[in-house]
Amino acid sequence: MKLLEGKTAVITGAGRGIGLSIAEVFVQNGANVALTDLAFGAETDEFLKNYGSQTTIKTYKSDASDFDNSAKLIEEIVKDFGRIDILVNNAGITRDSALKRMTEEQWDLVLKINLKSVFNMTKAVQPVMWKQANGSIINMSSVVGVSGNANQANYSASKAGMIGFTKSIARELGIRNIRCNAIAPGFIETKMTEQLPEDIRQEWIKTIPLRRGGKPEDVANVALFLASDLSSYVSGQVINVCGAMNT
Repeated sequence: MKLLEGKTAVITGAGRGIGLSIAEVFVQNGANVALTDLAFGAETDEFLKNYGSQTTIKTYKSDASDFDNSAKLIEEIVKDFGRIDILVNNAGITRDSALKRMTEEQWDLVLKINLKSVFNMTKAVQPVMWKQANGSIINMSSVVGVSGNANQANYSASKAGMIGFTKSIARELGIRNIRCNAIAPGFIETKMTEQLPEDIRQEWIKTIPLRRGGKPEDVANVALFLASDLSSYVSGQVINVCGAMNT
């Protein structure tokens, strides 16, 4: 039997990159998946072409940073799938800048999309999982949220906030067998990092003991563990996926 057979997962920021890789691993393990994002493109089309016949997969254009929109989204997904077993809060952006140049808009936007979206979606899904007396919530934090980083005060604050939220929700909802954990990826090779100059990429890699950047599937495999019953006694934890960069 596949690890997520019969389970339904909701993944935000699932149009590409890590979110779509998580969806791929989940579908391969039998999950029905609701993909949510502001927009979908060629990567999503290719995913649906390859996996659309394996399980039930639906896409939903939605803004996770909008409270009312998130509530309506969860209502719609429950109507379509009947239940929600897994929530992956993956939506996020960066607006990097030194503090002396960072604008209020840059600060507010990153906190809204990265952190408020986690509150919105978790708040919306809580009644569903509470009624089921079961659920796994996975929040996509970052090693930057654990250790901080220069020129990323807004991003670091949002990802650190996710960790505090994760630990609190694990304590609050554990009574109903609802688990909440965070993943803290390090330097992951995505289309965004591919755009960095090669010399900067190599400098990053030199700081990683495993001497390579991570792949989206490295993160997705940890998400699979946290979503499945293999981690049934794991809650309130932060798992670094960083090649020992942050130890």
